[in-house]
Amino acid sequence: MDTKHRPNFLVIGVQKAGTTSIYRYLSQHPQVYMSPVKETNFLERDWTGVVTKKPRKIDSLEKYLALFEKVEDEVAVGEASPNYLFHHETSIPVIYNLVPEAKLVVILRNPIERAHSDYLMHIRDAIDGGDCRPLGEQARQRPIKSFQIRKGFYCQSLKAFMDKFGADNLKVCLYDDLVQDPVAMMQDIYSFIGVDDQFVPDTSVRAQKAAVPQNKTVHRVLQTRNPLRSLAGSVLRLVFPEKTRQAIRRYLLSLNYKDKSALPLSLEERRLLRDIYREDILELQELLQRDLSSWLTLPEPATSKVEVS
Repeated sequence: MDTKHRPNFLVIGVQKAGTTSIYRYLSQHPQVYMSPVKETNFLERDWTGVVTKKPRKIDSLEKYLALFEKVEDEVAVGEASPNYLFHHETSIPVIYNLVPEAKLVVILRNPIERAHSDYLMHIRDAIDGGDCRPLGEQARQRPIKSFQIRKGFYCQSLKAFMDKFGADNLKVCLYDDLVQDPVAMMQDIYSFIGVDDQFVPDTSVRAQKAAVPQNKTVHRVLQTRNPLRSLAGSVLRLVFPEKTRQAIRRYLLSLNYKDKSALPLSLEERRLLRDIYREDILELQELLQRDLSSWLTLPEPATSKVEVS
């Protein structure tokens, strides 16, 4: 692999823990080059012999290296694919083979809140048609098959990365720190990847906002491929350019959104998830030597938090 175009750091996890914002804050730094594609997912598996039908899919080493062709004199070169941690069994050997000396950045979030945010994303983006079973129902399934819940078990994945790459090559941050003081956390990450840690990123804009649709039928029409949307698109294509059409669609979606507080986790759902994650949280607490007891504490009713994506 051409060392000139090789990333020397990776943001490997986790999904719904602010990685989009962190990707943008890293991109702002003049000494950092970030892959123009967030979530390449290339190092998630060995693509040798795999044929995909998606032309934009980064499914070959050639396509992956092309993402870093414009690297000039940046000190740190990286990418962010938050599922690398979750898919540790397949990603570790690929990462070790292609970028064995890369620094690894991990952002962890209270797994209960992470699962809820993931659930809301599936509804907001109409993933799988927007039909998503409530988390309580998913939590009662044995064995648990839900990716939304399984992605919140961190300890085994972290241990595997530490064993292979060494604990000193992993920087583990918490989502709570990103919310409370994003500049301080980013400067800590800057220091870890070897760039000027006095740089102050603009953290005033949130990357995404958790929201849920008021009318699921309207939302499904706007978010999924269907005859009505195709017909409307054909008509608008005759009048407006692509950028304007997308702006119209986003505006119509926003009219149908309501705040995520309209679809909160019930106390019973929180209790179920807490009990599922308890052992893993306690093990993680020992591994990181950091107090995570707040993750095991059920919040007071009507608690509302600001979310960063």
